[in-house]
Amino acid sequence: MQIQHVSLAAPATSAPTPADRLEQVFLEEMLKYCGPRAAEGAFAGGATEQQFESFLTREYAAILSEKLDLGFADMIAGDAQ
Repeated sequence: MQIQHVSLAAPATSAPTPADRLEQVFLEEMLKYCGPRAAEGAFAGGATEQQFESFLTREYAAILSEKLDLGFADMIAGDAQ
């Protein structure tokens, strides 16, 4: 019996550019005001949910910034010329 090596490392991705990071931070700020809110009622997470809400918002912003191109890189490049 032969066992194949299984790599647990994440796939190699390039580091985000400053423009990509700026888009993520911009989306994170927008989601703070108009994004999903903590649950209320019997299924609410209480104080813990409120404490970790910023982590979830940051992850939502990261995913959105990968899927969307807000054009910040083009705007920044245009100002540099």
